[in-house]
Amino acid sequence: QVQLVESGGGLVQAGGSLRLSCAASGRALSSYIMGWFRQAPGKQRELAAGIHWSGGSTYYADSVKGRFTISRDNANNRVYLQMNSLRPEDTAVYYCAARNGIAWSAQTKDYNYWGQGTQVTVSS
Repeated sequence: QVQLVESGGGLVQAGGSLRLSCAASGRALSSYIMGWFRQAPGKQRELAAGIHWSGGSTYYADSVKGRFTISRDNANNRVYLQMNSLRPEDTAVYYCAARNGIAWSAQTKDYNYWGQGTQVTVSS
């Protein structure tokens, strides 16, 4: 089992920044892909960014490229999402998720573990 706990959400004005944190516990994550998904009201949950825990390769959705940065802290078992130049359309609940495997997937069904989510609201 893997437990994931997100923190760092909040209310920010457009153009501002937030850093989300995901604390992982329960087992070694060296074979996992970690993803930050987001779900806006009335929309499907989508993968915003992902990172291979061991190799560090990353994935970004086109909508966040150049503005968001995903990173991991192996020593402390944490994954971060630095969000800059935030826009009102970034408003969503952000979820940390873990997938046991090496192939990228943007499908929620392919992720084995989920956090409870943290709300990010960007005002215009």
